[in-house]
Amino acid sequence: MEKTQAYIDTHKDRFLDELLDLLRIPSVSADPEHKTDVSRCADSVRARLVEAGLEKVEVCPTAGHPIVYGEKIIDPSKPTVLTYGHYDVQPADPLELWTSPPFEPVVKDGLIIARGSADDKGQFYMHVKAIEAMLKNDTLPCNVKFMIEGEEEVGSENLGTFVKNNKEKLKADVVLISDTAMIANDTPSINTGLRGLSYMEVEVTGPNRDLHSGVYGGAVANPINVLCELITSLHDEAYRVNIAGFYDDVVELSDAERKALAEAPFNEKAYMEDLGIDAVWGEKGYTTEERCTIRPTLDVNGIWGGYTGEGAKTVLPSKASAKISMRLVPDQKSQKITKLFAEHFQKIAPPCVKVKVTALHGGEAVVTPADSVAYKAASKAMEETFGKAPIPTRGGGSIPIVALFEQELGIKTILFGFGLDSDKIHSPNEHFGVFNFMQGIRAIPRFFAHFAAMSNGRA
Repeated sequence: MEKTQAYIDTHKDRFLDELLDLLRIPSVSADPEHKTDVSRCADSVRARLVEAGLEKVEVCPTAGHPIVYGEKIIDPSKPTVLTYGHYDVQPADPLELWTSPPFEPVVKDGLIIARGSADDKGQFYMHVKAIEAMLKNDTLPCNVKFMIEGEEEVGSENLGTFVKNNKEKLKADVVLISDTAMIANDTPSINTGLRGLSYMEVEVTGPNRDLHSGVYGGAVANPINVLCELITSLHDEAYRVNIAGFYDDVVELSDAERKALAEAPFNEKAYMEDLGIDAVWGEKGYTTEERCTIRPTLDVNGIWGGYTGEGAKTVLPSKASAKISMRLVPDQKSQKITKLFAEHFQKIAPPCVKVKVTALHGGEAVVTPADSVAYKAASKAMEETFGKAPIPTRGGGSIPIVALFEQELGIKTILFGFGLDSDKIHSPNEHFGVFNFMQGIRAIPRFFAHFAAMSNGRA
């Protein structure tokens, strides 16, 4: 371990420079105009895996963007860790809110500012460099496999097919994912659960063309007005989701479980100051932390229609649309919730408009055990790296492929994230701390060492 850690310290500047090169590639999976960039990024990830010392490294085509695979099998009898990450990123819009160009990374005040720095290029690249450090010093204690995909930000549509068709190739004892956050740099934590997701698009159509609002306004339904009314009706006065059956399968935590989750440090005043808000909002009867982690939600992620250009255009639009996401908790099923939402939205639409509901993607909520060998290894690695034991927490985000891995490969996942909630992922000025990047690289070899030892009954 001393040799490995010394290697990391010696090469830390190069590690950072390589990450900055990766961040310069605009691998936006949602935008067809960036298809070539996404492929270029996959090729770059492949090159980095080869340089790190992995074998059988390949860019695997899918019906969409490619998956990069590589492995290092030191001894088939030893335990195997499957590392998952994604090299695709969210769109950078709105560009005018960035303090520097999103794909021209800068390091300022210890922060790597660029789209994808925290989600997930910086985090998966920690693993590449940690494996390099172990391989260069002949200290890798167990087998490792890498699967880095290019469609996570658009629902991982083709990952399921790849996993089902490559079960033997992906066979492992645990999945290691760094795509989550800690409580704070001085308060390490490990996520033990994630919410599921149902992501929808709705379209409301009124007249067969845009109309003059003076000539037709008041006599013909305005799709934007109707859409707003429909969206408003989706919550009741307690800000609970107002869809019949939505809460039927929700697992309610016991008072003891809620008390345990509340032990994680949280400053609501600092939380509001960071977001620039004067009050929190959400389902009555639950704390801010609970609303963000153990409770299901429904939110509008985007809404559009009519004229939004400069100046005035008095138009009554033909159509209005919105994207709506629902975060789900155990034991809600995404397909059931998707069906309930679609039926409900169609049912409440007035006869003066037509409604189209499209399911975009979804995934299931997961809870990972905190008493497994892998979790204990991760906890020890965190404690040695940060000087204090990590706190188990629930994450509010969704990584649908965690449930996929358990279903198809029969293995659990450790959510070994080193980001922070304040990293502004999916927003302008996304950033990732240099401190966090290096701490991740330092912690990962310790995880491998403890996991190998515990798996062999030596610790």
